[in-house]
Amino acid sequence: MANPVLHPAVRVRELHKSIATATHTVDILRGIDFDVPQGQFVAIMGASGSGKSTLLGLLAGLDTVSRGSIQLDGEEITGLNEDSLALLRARKLGFVFQSYQLIPTLTAEENVLLPAELAGTAGSVGERARTLLNEVGLADRRDHYPVQLSGGEQQRVALARAFMLAPPILMADEPTGNLDTANGAHVLELLLNMNRKEGTTLVLVTHDPQLAARADRRIHMRDGVIVSDES
Repeated sequence: MANPVLHPAVRVRELHKSIATATHTVDILRGIDFDVPQGQFVAIMGASGSGKSTLLGLLAGLDTVSRGSIQLDGEEITGLNEDSLALLRARKLGFVFQSYQLIPTLTAEENVLLPAELAGTAGSVGERARTLLNEVGLADRRDHYPVQLSGGEQQRVALARAFMLAPPILMADEPTGNLDTANGAHVLELLLNMNRKEGTTLVLVTHDPQLAARADRRIHMRDGVIVSDES
């Protein structure tokens, strides 16, 4: 029996992103090409304005490309409408934002359950939400609202939420950028431990060389292009 063909977790070809201003066009990304094998941890690095966060937003389907192709787990996402993108993200993608992006009117547990609510499966996965909160050390804070949590605790809730549906791909945009050194180190260890346990592909944007040093691979960007790609 033939082995199944394994798609890259992420496949990017000739990716361009431009923005038209009143007087001219600004090219933010200029012909990006790379693959991310399943299970790899990739750190995307670069100075402010290099295009790294724009790239991550495009990979997650949070913005539209000007030209090029993006496939997540073998599925083309460019050209999908918002409803189709939302369904694809629910099946394939978890996302951790620098600014946590918790819903202030929901408790920690309700925030973690949110992806399952949107997918219509919340009734059967309450135990997983509580397990994930326990894994990030917040079992006793599950009924607290974001305003009652520290920044580090809010990012740990966001981590648990990102893993709620066991997505094959996890993306993170400066996940420790708003945290002090101690909290940042704690959140990073939780992220990497959970990522190994779940077997997820991790694509992470960071300007922190210590964080990037933990990755299997580092992609450096400058002025909208990849200038180095090293394992």
